[in-house]
Amino acid sequence: MDWKKLLSTKRLGRPEKPEAAPPQRTEFTRDYDRIIFSSAFRRLQDKTQVFPLAKSDYVRTRLTHSLEVASVGRTLGMLGAEVIALKQPEMKELAAPHDLGTIVATACLAHDIGNPPFGHAGESAIQEWFEAKHSFTEIHGAERMDLLKFEGNAQGFRTLCSLQQVASRGGLQLTGAVLGAFTKYPRASKVEDSQAQGISGKKFGFMQSESDLFLELADELGLVRKPGAANAWHRHPLAFLVEAADDICYHVMDVEDGYKLGCLSFDEIATLHRPWLSSERWEQGLKIDDEGRRVEYFRAITLNEMAQAAVRAFEENYDDLLSGAFDRELTQCMPLSSELKAFKDIALQKVYSARPVLEIEACGFEVIAGLLESFVGALDAKATGHGKDKVRNRTLFSLMMPNTTIDIGNLSAYQRTLIATDFVSGMTDSFAVELYQRIRGISLP
Repeated sequence: MDWKKLLSTKRLGRPEKPEAAPPQRTEFTRDYDRIIFSSAFRRLQDKTQVFPLAKSDYVRTRLTHSLEVASVGRTLGMLGAEVIALKQPEMKELAAPHDLGTIVATACLAHDIGNPPFGHAGESAIQEWFEAKHSFTEIHGAERMDLLKFEGNAQGFRTLCSLQQVASRGGLQLTGAVLGAFTKYPRASKVEDSQAQGISGKKFGFMQSESDLFLELADELGLVRKPGAANAWHRHPLAFLVEAADDICYHVMDVEDGYKLGCLSFDEIATLHRPWLSSERWEQGLKIDDEGRRVEYFRAITLNEMAQAAVRAFEENYDDLLSGAFDRELTQCMPLSSELKAFKDIALQKVYSARPVLEIEACGFEVIAGLLESFVGALDAKATGHGKDKVRNRTLFSLMMPNTTIDIGNLSAYQRTLIATDFVSGMTDSFAVELYQRIRGISLP
């Protein structure tokens, strides 16, 4: 792959060349601003990171998590630019640290923008509902797989490129470089087994509804196609830095939230940070009187050390990243990869399995299943004419699509179902619970 194409400023869906931007505000800075001011990004303030519907104002939401990931991502991008300048001096001016930092930070900012309510449990709830409840008699192939394997990353690409600024082809019309860095899984939902190998094939990154847009993007960026008949590519190299920023943040921050809510002791969290701190840093931290501030000091040092290690892995695997031969997580190549994994292991044992988390996740399964049952049913009834005179179906349809001019009857079953999944997955945690209670008659406005 060639950085001249990988750093494309062409905006997806916009045929004309971008207007000349003032040097103080590059095309990539504009992308950052477009995401910050989007409604989908604002809704992350009430979407789960670890603790759903948390009463504490300290614990992280998807919004604060995304901002933290963007901060780490900016550092990784700027350090990555130094690696590119070292490996390919002729690219030094094109791959400027400020630009690469902004590209990675912007992709990080949007990395969870397609996640449904209740975090990863929400994804599972949507998948299980489609598997158990919907017959799919009219939906086949990759379109069917889009729903059975519903994926927040693919919904994120759809959110950025179709659902925000609906009237414009390409949605927010972000630059190719940012969208390439954003797409951790550049493949369709239904591919050959060989195309699903490696970290880039673990999940899928776009739905059939956006397949033409992704084909256009992959061509613009010059991504390397994986051998096989289905649509699958190797990652944009900067997507590995986006993934590393996310991995570093959620490993460290989720545990810190668990500590703040009493799931972990100070000794447990200090033990996790110890391998990342020099003896001098460790002693400095122990001199801080307040235990909470001591943990925050340890976290700051650990984040820096992890970021530096991730960029070293980027440098060591540089050639294979450009050819597509490297297909692992950068964090797995770090000398202290097992010490990073220790954060996740204790989070699984004591944070993600905490009773408040499990109770709300169980609630989320019921809420999401109930909402899908209601709104998919209302759309099907509207399209087929079955039960069209029932007041309940008309009411549900009006709640979902007030004042719409779309002729539902002309849409395919796949297109209709996406309307419902867009509606439900776009909800905040609180709104999903509130709407479910109201349409079930459990509470009144």
